[in-house]
Amino acid sequence: MAVVHGQRTEDSFGGHFSFDEDAASEDISLDGLDEELEEHKNYDVLISILANGEKQRDRATLVEGNLGHVEQDLIQEYVEDSDNLVLLHDQIHDCDIILSQIGSLITGFQVHIGSISSELRSLQERSLDISVRLKNRKLVETKLAKFVEEIVAPPGLVTVIIDGEVNDGYVKNLEILSKKLRFSQVDPMINASKSLKDIKPELERLLQKALSKVSDYLTEIFFSMRKPGTNIQILQQNLVQKYRYLILFLREHGSKVYTDVCAAYADTMNKVLSAHFQVYIEALEKSKLDIGVSSDLTGYDTSIIDLIPRGREHLRNHHFMFSLGERASILKEIDRPGLVPHISEVNPVKYPYEVIFRSLQKLLMDTASSEYLFIKAFFGEESLFYQVFEGPFEVIDKHLDHTLQYCHDAVCLMLMICITRKHQLVMLNRRLSCLDTYLDKAVIYLWPRFKTVFDMYLQSLYQCDAKILWVDGSHPHHIVRCYVELTAALIQLNAECGDGQLDMNLERLRVAVDNLLGRLAENFANPRTQHLFLLNNYDMTISVLKEAGDEANKLQRYFEEKLESNMLVGCAGLWMACSGWFKPVPMVKSQLHWNLVGNWPYSQQIAGYEL
Repeated sequence: MAVVHGQRTEDSFGGHFSFDEDAASEDISLDGLDEELEEHKNYDVLISILANGEKQRDRATLVEGNLGHVEQDLIQEYVEDSDNLVLLHDQIHDCDIILSQIGSLITGFQVHIGSISSELRSLQERSLDISVRLKNRKLVETKLAKFVEEIVAPPGLVTVIIDGEVNDGYVKNLEILSKKLRFSQVDPMINASKSLKDIKPELERLLQKALSKVSDYLTEIFFSMRKPGTNIQILQQNLVQKYRYLILFLREHGSKVYTDVCAAYADTMNKVLSAHFQVYIEALEKSKLDIGVSSDLTGYDTSIIDLIPRGREHLRNHHFMFSLGERASILKEIDRPGLVPHISEVNPVKYPYEVIFRSLQKLLMDTASSEYLFIKAFFGEESLFYQVFEGPFEVIDKHLDHTLQYCHDAVCLMLMICITRKHQLVMLNRRLSCLDTYLDKAVIYLWPRFKTVFDMYLQSLYQCDAKILWVDGSHPHHIVRCYVELTAALIQLNAECGDGQLDMNLERLRVAVDNLLGRLAENFANPRTQHLFLLNNYDMTISVLKEAGDEANKLQRYFEEKLESNMLVGCAGLWMACSGWFKPVPMVKSQLHWNLVGNWPYSQQIAGYEL
């Protein structure tokens, strides 16, 4: 016990002090003393020793004595508590046994838990595997169900396609069939599957039945358009709104059938529209007013001059062929509805050909616009439009060829050119190009005919016999007036829709009229009457050109210069003739000049005055 106590004492002081008296001081190493003092500077015992200067041995003796007392007290306590300690020892022993048993149980439980953990891991792995397999099976089931649904034709679909009537429900079933057919063509692997090979022949037979039924239905509708009184536009609207998918189905799954259906429609509408335009043209021709035949320009007899129509029973107002007048109003009513034949039969009014031409063109524009929009919306094939209108174009071209061959009315021809130009603008505003080629062709066709007739007019002016046309009198000549009115009409129309092609021809016409005036004036024996004739014709020309507007200013100035020059020449001749007996000639000359130039409407009084 003492040994233990000594050891504890040594441990308490860290083994820093030696109580061996025989130990030589020189054997004690002081190396590291400073570090140890620094390390233990906070120990109470060390602080007390250093502070009080106690010797090591005295301190050790004191400590040893204290330890002895403590040891004795401790032994006494152990003796007094020995029974309790024995009891505690027994209890500890029992606890050790119990703890050993508990340890065994815990070890067994741990082993059991370990086996359960292994089973759980196994179950988890199996669950994960089953989950993956389930997911794969569901995916396969989904794809397989979709595949089966896409390729299998249900009985209801087959019944409707084969036996059902073509209606909205039939169209919906066609969409389902189209989807099934399209599905087998998307993926080569699907197309090569054995299941599809088994059912594909059935789908193909179902497709052929659908193509045949749709083709027959559309062809029947197209043929119904041939019946008289059929409202074709209503049928077309019904087709576009309800059955457009039929033509889409044919185009996607039956190109040959689609081509045949398009050909059937084109053939039907070609015949229907050709007959329609033929009947309309024949009805309009009954209302045509004949103006300007070849005899108006070539040939004459002893009683009728060559430039005025023979026989006024054909045309009461012979100036109608040369003047514009109310005929220009047709250009302001370019988009008005055309003539209605049965109304014209009730009220038999005759119209100049440009009115008939505008009505025909109006009908063509409206019909072509409607047909073009239908074909584009229903068939989606713009080329089909030209197949449909091949016949109507031929009917109209044949009619124009025949009519223009006998048309010698230059004003009418120019009005037709202007009408065509206006109609081109109408189609441009409609944003439709279907008649561009036809209207361009019409303009190209009309211009040569106009120039031919115009050249005939000029040739007639140059070749006419002035002696036969001459009328003894100083009033304006009616032939000159006709051609001046023609000039004014062409100037107005040229300003309305000309493209510069008339400018040179108008100059040629001016030269021809001027030449005719000169030749007619040469037939007067009296120079004074000759000058008055020219002055009156120039005045009439200026008046007519003023009505033509600003576009005739250049030509008007030319004739004003001719008027003034001839007036001066006439006044000079008058002064020479009267110089011997009429003294105030300068005053008369000045007054005559003022009346003729400044206020020409009074010139008729001067012209009719005997000088």
